Amino acid sequence: MLTIHHLENSRSQRVLWLLEELGLEYEIKHYKRDSKTSLAPPELRAVHPLGKSPVLTDGDLSIAETGAIIEYVLDKYGDGRFIPSSGSPERLRYTYWLHAAEGTVMPLLVMTLLFNRVESASPFLIRPIAKAISGQVKASYLGPSLNAVLAHMESELSSGPWFAGKELSGADIAMSFPIEGAAARADLDSNYPNLKAFLERIHARPAYKTALEKGGPYTIMTG
Repeated sequence: MLTIHHLENSRSQRVLWLLEELGLEYEIKHYKRDSKTSLAPPELRAVHPLGKSPVLTDGDLSIAETGAIIEYVLDKYGDGRFIPSSGSPERLRYTYWLHAAEGTVMPLLVMTLLFNRVESASPFLIRPIAKAISGQVKASYLGPSLNAVLAHMESELSSGPWFAGKELSGADIAMSFPIEGAAARADLDSNYPNLKAFLERIHARPAYKTALEKGGPYTIMTG
């Protein structure tokens, strides 16, 4: 039996969606974040040494990292679904976006979130200094870098509805979380209509809705 160790408001929501799209049987073990730190509970360290989510267990195997989980599930249980044919141009785009989700887009979003928290959570006396430093980093690096990445993603979706061709793939499932995160912090309506339409497409899918119901409340990239 497949088991997904699911931390609330986390990247593991994508794995639930993938399992629902494939129609696989699985078990969910729910974990709540610490109310003060928003960190995962220590119980997750019993599943994986880093104590983070998602982690998928399949018998004696434990697989961490969303991209690795998507690859494992599609290789073993996908039966050719949600992955383009080997050697095709679509397969290359699939591989690129599957890894860009966590390798390129999410680090920028997380860094932006952390610098925002530095500004709001710093002690009163040093808050002006913290805001000045944070503002400089965001203006000189994070802002321009994130804008460039979002523009690239927007351009990629100008030729079709999905990141790796005409059909939904694991790359789209991987990219869903960073685009959800971007939507929580940027105005997609006016600046990135293709990304907004992408979110509307995935939100309308029955498997996505079912995964959301099973995963619980989902509010990401806040703070």
